[in-house]
Amino acid sequence: MVRIYLVASLLAAAASSLAAGPRSKVAKSVRVPGAYIFELENDQDVSAFEQSITGDGETRMKLEFELFNGLSFQLHNIKTAKEKVAKYAAMPAVKAVHPVMLYDMPNPKVKWIAPKGSTFEQSGLVPRAEGGPDTFSPHVMTQVDKLRAKGITGKGIKVAVVDTGIDYLHPDLGGCYGKGCLVSFGHDLVGDAYNGTNTPVPDEDPMDCAGHGTHVAGIVAAQNNSLGFTGTAPGVSLGAYRVLGCKGNVGNDVLIAAFNKAYQDGADIITSSIGGPSGWAGDPWAVTVSRIVDKGVPCVVAAGNEGDMGIFYSSTAANGQHVSAIASFDNVQKPSFLQLSKYQVNDGPEQPFGYEHSEISNWDGVNLPAWASSLDPTIKNDSCAPFPANIPDLSKFVVLIGRGTCLVSEKIQNAVAKGAKYVLVYNNETGTFSDLNLGQLTPDNVTAVSMINPETGEIFIKALKDGKKLTLKMVGPEKSGPWIQSVNNTDTGGAVSDFSTWGPTFEMDTKPQYGAIGGNVLSTYLRSEGSYAIYSGTSMSCPQAAGIIALIRQVRGAISPQEIEDLLSSNSNPQLFNDGTKFYDYLAPVPQQGGGLVQAYDAAYSTALLSPSSLSFNDTEHFAKSLNFTLRNTDSKPATYKIAHKPAITIYTLDNDSIYIYAFPNEAVHAAATLQFSETSITLSGGETKTIEVSATPPEGLDAKRLALWSGYITINGTDEASLSLPYQGLTGSLHEHVVLASNETWISESTDIFTVARPVPSNTTFTLPKPGTAGPNDLLPQLSVTLALGSPMIRADIIPLSPDPKNETLTHEFWGVKTIGQPHGFPVLWVPREYSGFPWDGLLDSGNYAPAGTYKFVVRALRINGDAKKKEEWDVSTSPDFSIKYIPVG
Repeated sequence: MVRIYLVASLLAAAASSLAAGPRSKVAKSVRVPGAYIFELENDQDVSAFEQSITGDGETRMKLEFELFNGLSFQLHNIKTAKEKVAKYAAMPAVKAVHPVMLYDMPNPKVKWIAPKGSTFEQSGLVPRAEGGPDTFSPHVMTQVDKLRAKGITGKGIKVAVVDTGIDYLHPDLGGCYGKGCLVSFGHDLVGDAYNGTNTPVPDEDPMDCAGHGTHVAGIVAAQNNSLGFTGTAPGVSLGAYRVLGCKGNVGNDVLIAAFNKAYQDGADIITSSIGGPSGWAGDPWAVTVSRIVDKGVPCVVAAGNEGDMGIFYSSTAANGQHVSAIASFDNVQKPSFLQLSKYQVNDGPEQPFGYEHSEISNWDGVNLPAWASSLDPTIKNDSCAPFPANIPDLSKFVVLIGRGTCLVSEKIQNAVAKGAKYVLVYNNETGTFSDLNLGQLTPDNVTAVSMINPETGEIFIKALKDGKKLTLKMVGPEKSGPWIQSVNNTDTGGAVSDFSTWGPTFEMDTKPQYGAIGGNVLSTYLRSEGSYAIYSGTSMSCPQAAGIIALIRQVRGAISPQEIEDLLSSNSNPQLFNDGTKFYDYLAPVPQQGGGLVQAYDAAYSTALLSPSSLSFNDTEHFAKSLNFTLRNTDSKPATYKIAHKPAITIYTLDNDSIYIYAFPNEAVHAAATLQFSETSITLSGGETKTIEVSATPPEGLDAKRLALWSGYITINGTDEASLSLPYQGLTGSLHEHVVLASNETWISESTDIFTVARPVPSNTTFTLPKPGTAGPNDLLPQLSVTLALGSPMIRADIIPLSPDPKNETLTHEFWGVKTIGQPHGFPVLWVPREYSGFPWDGLLDSGNYAPAGTYKFVVRALRINGDAKKKEEWDVSTSPDFSIKYIPVG
């Protein structure tokens, strides 16, 4: 069966040096020009199909797997690409055609990396005694410590890590690769030089050269070490499936191959912390991962790090059906890698402390008394004004200055004006360090500048205020052993990380499913780069979830992915909302935290099973009046369960009188849905299952035009000590009725514009294009710029000629009332996320011809959510300003 309907929207460009297919400057996924994934019917021979098309390009990857049969292919001839792809798609062997998309290398929000050559002989942390209690805070917060106390380590479970590879020679990761090693299986699918656009060169050695995968692997399975932590499930066997080179991006063809290979290699769990904003579950990579889950292998994928973008921003492949999207919660501890030095009060014993070095940190051998510009650590404008004349010569001291109000460089300049050579800045945010912006300061002005945390600053200031002598005995970064210091995170510890991406999908599927610890996580890193690092991101929470699944499988056996997700979601703890600075007295919404913070022990031993993992009542237009869930008592004894519900805070998706989505944090509304249950108390005998019907009445008084997302948790408390919750959500308002593209949100910009959202050029700007087929990525081209208020299943862009040209007459045809010469090559575009996208145009049309020199405008149409593409009224329309093109003469 041929799916021709896919082809019309997938005819992107071939191998022009310009990425002639649409590409967005903001979105995390972009097309590889001229590259396609051809999925064949299951009974078709890939080699035979490859032979039939070889003359038109070259194979990127063969994708011959049980659950995906096909290949990815790079076309060469740009002018015939449309005809070629249409011809291939019409072949009986072809099941579907997809463009090759690129996804960024994971980029955690915060990172601290130990200095090269670190030995950690003095770490500041207490090493965990063999067999002793697990006190690592990410484990305590998620009950991993309780499972580890029972000897549960994930033994016998195979966990595949799809990432940048693993530094398997790291002693905490086994020190070897292959049979009998901790990292015992895997594959390098790409090679060091792969950047996403070039052809992968696979081999059998999945050694990491980027670091991210090594950090992820340590979260899953690091062995005991001098820093006092282990992985979540140190008894598992790790698989390293390397999909990224040392730099660059990864194509969805490689990701599809990696997941399928891990599945066929017998992985029990697959985890990946890669993705990009989408909001749509129909993405081909997401569909592929869903197939693997449906075959019995749990797949967990990071929810994403775009929490500041607000609601409806779910990431692929985490948005796939049955794929568990993992949110991030902040660690209650904030560990930091610092440089170790010592201080002495009067003639007392020397005490260790740590500092964060800057680019000017020539501290070695400094042994001086401390002097503070202020003895009040609460003053924010400390040292912002020039120092008075009666202060001592500061060259004989280490000067202590508080951060705040004015620039740090200004404070230091004021101290330097009085002779200061050595400065320690103490931060004004509890438990944290901040980058020191030294401005125009150089080693010629000041010898050493570093930062200490506010807790250390308070100790130092108090000693001076009490009239005591404080001596600082400094050791330079090159000689100092790293000092790992951990302080309490009272501001956000236990809260959903503010960077954690919000769901739901535009299909109103619940995302994320639940969360683990991703904020401020210590783990392994490349040996060549210091061996350890502290990262923050859903990249960190996702592997912890994979490790927890391994622990649960050791306890409960090979239960289905759906049962695992049900257990973990229903036994999670929903958390109070936190805006990144403080907690509020209401629960965070389901689209931010899913079921809540996972509780591994409760999930492993729960005898009450709740299914499904969440309920979605959809939006007003598609509202489900009632839904069902089941409760099963697997114990031998009867138990009685009380059913109620606890609402989370309702949030408005849109700003007031606006079609645009709020940036985080959204406006909160104290309005809750009313739920009614077919029964509010049930008694189940051992082994009995019962279905409960729940109906929802949306909150009253909400502005439906602003798309109010209401959510909460159905609570089930039993006499068997079960304490379960079932997340639910609904939307007051219609996604379909909402405008996705405003009439004024299309403009022309320059393709070389460096701004995140490219600036508009004046109307009637003329662009001089390279001769057809020669444009490169650095050439200045007209760029169609579009901002979507919500995601669109499809956008098209008709090019309207405004100047007479005989050549245009042969190209012109009418579409929905406008005379067009076609669309830019690569249009229409599918599954477009909301926000800004920029599409450079080198004159190439979807017909394979080039537009003649002349004046044009774009008429852009964006299909509404749940819209019918065949109906004109289902599309929002925006027209660009006029612009002109001409070509460099051929000569």
